[in-house]
Amino acid sequence: MIYLDNAATSWPKPESVYQVMDNFNRNIGANPGRGSSSKTLEAGEVLLDTREALAKLFHLPDISRIIFTKNITEAINTGLKGYLNPGDHIITSSMEHNAVVRPLSVLSKAGIEVTYVKCAPDGSLCPTDIEKAWQKNTRMICLTAASNVSGTIMPIKEVGLICRERGAVFMVDSAQGAGHIPIDVSEQNIDILTFTGHKGLFGPQGTGGFYLRPGLEIRSLIEGGTGSSSDKTVQPSFLPDKFESGTPNTPGIAGLGEGVNFILKTGLAAIQRHERKLMDMMIEGLKQIPRVTIYGPADSKRQTSVLSINLKGLECGELSFLLDERFGIITRSGLHCAPLAHDTIGTFRQGTCRLSISYFTKQEEIQVLLQGIAQLSKEANAV
Repeated sequence: MIYLDNAATSWPKPESVYQVMDNFNRNIGANPGRGSSSKTLEAGEVLLDTREALAKLFHLPDISRIIFTKNITEAINTGLKGYLNPGDHIITSSMEHNAVVRPLSVLSKAGIEVTYVKCAPDGSLCPTDIEKAWQKNTRMICLTAASNVSGTIMPIKEVGLICRERGAVFMVDSAQGAGHIPIDVSEQNIDILTFTGHKGLFGPQGTGGFYLRPGLEIRSLIEGGTGSSSDKTVQPSFLPDKFESGTPNTPGIAGLGEGVNFILKTGLAAIQRHERKLMDMMIEGLKQIPRVTIYGPADSKRQTSVLSINLKGLECGELSFLLDERFGIITRSGLHCAPLAHDTIGTFRQGTCRLSISYFTKQEEIQVLLQGIAQLSKEANAV
């Protein structure tokens, strides 16, 4: 099997990720923050170690402000619904995932004004268009770090500077950027950084979270047991406990921490070099195949390891199915939970077949992909 659906969930994980999760389940197993037994304290260390690893990767100054959630969707919902109030205005882009768009749809019915800045057909965003959309009541900008459809990298640093100068909160959805491109909350003026564990950070599904800038306060969406302040019936106000009610996914967080450690040990620059090399190979190879349409920048320096294509004569679902059925290549077809992005790049009606590589993708696998698509192109042309 050749796995090219890493934008959905990365696979395989580093071997050490499987090992630390197995070790937790077999040898620790306790609930962190609940009691004072040696195993409980050991479980607590897992959370602490993962916060520290994330702080190193994202250059976060205060690990207590790293909040774990079950996924990035929960983190985004917390940021949006915990900060915005009726009468506020938020600006976002036309390349956002439904993890942003659907909460904003709900908020728009509750008195929040939403502006979607139109991106170019390759998915790119001009920072000055953010400024043009600004209003007196603009309180937040929410932007993806990179598109899950076209891979287009967004101008996070430039938009962050605009937000800092104008006094608005800047929230970033790093689902497609973390582990692929550098993210620095201080340098890029990010106030709320949301992240998921199961994609570029090499963690398991069911892990994610967000970082909240010191001095910024937002409301929690759920309350409950935290293992702290158990003599009180009100939710703790200190972080991270304010947002971490209920038993956390400690085995998953252990895996997430090890995934981040793998990135730190390997080096983000080395991961980028490998992915760009394979993306260059894939883009140039696809350009030589008749009937193939490539969407997005088609430039490894302007996009992550995500590429959307279509093959004339086949529906995107047919292409994905045939790549799997005949060549053992796993891809993702459809609208990728991002209808606005597909509308922006002109593929809302037909969708695309998305190819997404990782650090573990091999050059020989890209060669098999190109040979498979070339064969399907030849057959489609003969029909």
